[in-house]
Amino acid sequence: MRNLIKITLMSGLVILSCSEDSVSDEFNNANGNIEAKLMESISVVSAQDSEENATITFSYTSNGKLNTISDGTDTNIFVYDDNNELSNITGAGENLNIEELYQSPYDAFETGNVVEYDNNNNPKKIEFFEEGEIYDPNTNSFIYTTVVYTADVSYDSNHNPYFHTLQSGGVIDVLDNVELNFSMTPQVPEIVQARRLFPVNNPSQIIYKNEQGEIMYTINANYSYDNENYATSATIVSIDIERNEQNTYSVVYQYIN
Repeated sequence: MRNLIKITLMSGLVILSCSEDSVSDEFNNANGNIEAKLMESISVVSAQDSEENATITFSYTSNGKLNTISDGTDTNIFVYDDNNELSNITGAGENLNIEELYQSPYDAFETGNVVEYDNNNNPKKIEFFEEGEIYDPNTNSFIYTTVVYTADVSYDSNHNPYFHTLQSGGVIDVLDNVELNFSMTPQVPEIVQARRLFPVNNPSQIIYKNEQGEIMYTINANYSYDNENYATSATIVSIDIERNEQNTYSVVYQYIN
């Protein structure tokens, strides 16, 4: 599958704790009985650069199955078998990539290792790796190296607004069927990793730190919610500490009536 729309991550996670419950059970345990609403569109407007503006649209089949996710240029297409179960995700794009949605400059959600979960089994601390050059005073030159960073993620108490949309596309069923007993036959690595990083609540803050524990970059999302606790809008503020830069984005979520 196409990385489960980039909510999936690369293989190799280290897991210190994880519930044996299914994703559906974890979602219901954390949020209660939530009315199902399906995404219609997500609109992002940048306060800095109009070229960063984007609209992601969702389409559905006549029987309510997720059909496509598109940003107007790239489209992901959901393919189902004769039993209406998800069999593939084709096309191009990173339309639900967490880094893309939050305008994050790092790849923590593509190369990260979960090292800690919160009480609802949301990924709380993610260790990830960045490759680049650092100055070596002994040789008076730059050397190529891999540096370990961390991302600390916090959540609102409200539910992940994408859950029922992904459920309509069969993605949650795929994650529910992941066997977390690693003594058994291995699963597709990207699906196992997606299962480990799937949040049941709505991410509201990401703090990136370097190897010395110094904050490099922060992302804060301030949401408005409707009566069913679905996010309807958000203001996302990212701050690059090293460059002393701040960027602001406005996001609007629309659902099918």
